[in-house]
Amino acid sequence: MHSNRPRLLVLASTFPRWEGDTEPRFVETLCYELADSFNVVALVPHCKGALRRETFASKGRSIEVRRFRYCPAALETLAYDGGMLFHVRRNPLLLLVLPFFLLAQVLVAIRLHREYEFDAVHAHWIVPQGFVTAILRVLTRRFPPVLVTSHGGDLYALRGPVFERLKRWILTRADAVTVVSHAMRDYCEERNLAPKKIVVQSMGVDLDGKFIPGDNGNARAGLIFVGRLVEKKGVEYLIEAMAILRPKYPQLNLVVIGDGPLRESLAALAQTRGVSDRVRFIGSLRNEELPGYLRAAAISVMPSVVAASGDQEGLGLVAVEAQGCGCAVVASDLPAVRDTVIDGQTGLMARPADAADLADKIAMLLDDDALRSTLTISGRNHALENFNWTSVGSVYTRIIRDLIADSS
Repeated sequence: MHSNRPRLLVLASTFPRWEGDTEPRFVETLCYELADSFNVVALVPHCKGALRRETFASKGRSIEVRRFRYCPAALETLAYDGGMLFHVRRNPLLLLVLPFFLLAQVLVAIRLHREYEFDAVHAHWIVPQGFVTAILRVLTRRFPPVLVTSHGGDLYALRGPVFERLKRWILTRADAVTVVSHAMRDYCEERNLAPKKIVVQSMGVDLDGKFIPGDNGNARAGLIFVGRLVEKKGVEYLIEAMAILRPKYPQLNLVVIGDGPLRESLAALAQTRGVSDRVRFIGSLRNEELPGYLRAAAISVMPSVVAASGDQEGLGLVAVEAQGCGCAVVASDLPAVRDTVIDGQTGLMARPADAADLADKIAMLLDDDALRSTLTISGRNHALENFNWTSVGSVYTRIIRDLIADSS
């Protein structure tokens, strides 16, 4: 560690477990951006097969990773592979493990603070990490300033008066709050969840070296979906749209990248609707493998919906990744998605849960190469202006520096 840099503790429950892991990497990538200005220690859950302590490095920047044990390895299944909310809904008995998870993270955070004397804490997700920092505030008289970042599911899916009070209690004890879309800020302000100013700042995408256009040109063809195969992603409406499009576009293919509990039922739906020969389920991929698929596709489709639980997209960086690779985008018209897809300018919007309208918007782009090209160019420009990691990291660095200065 650089002795002259402020020390930052990052709390998260989504983080790569090992080399080549397919877990989302946005927390890790933001940590690298912050490592230009801070000594970063990431405290994340342990799981079977992961190291308790290691150093991650990229482009000359390094972060220390600590993983806390909260149960015997066979029971450490709350985090990863879809997230905590997904696991608890699938197996409510995991709620019995949650207190051990929270207690372990609190105790290890206290021990690490004694070891490093952190100057600030960045907690990703209101629950559980924001809850942990609120508890630490109660237990520790001189705890460093806290930034809480909500990514969507933690804000939308925890519904009802009890959870509303819990979220308000957590956010009012944070020194700063960021959300990843304007729709999320509106949601918080309507419910008075965080009386202090809420800053809208998304996570980023590597638009300089990874998610960049290829040289396929007119070789692009077909549709692509990228995401977890869960209710809020709305993939069933995309398969229904494929069935609607098939008579006019019999050679149209759909590549589905991602995995999840709905994979078998979606494959069965494709079979029932007579498009199984045109829908290919790839499964999960490492982030490094994704750009090649996006560069080969003509249109990336994001058919998201609001799930029965209330869970919905917090932003939808999948659209930005597609835009970065020069892929046209059709997305559901949900509030948070409007930050990344501007209808008629950077992509096309379809009515959520409406397979016919989704098929119409896809057909518009299949039939109009000039429109597709225009949206592709403006989409990448919009992505570069708003979602490149360099600018995102600069904003978070400034927020955390200001917290430290204000606490001095």
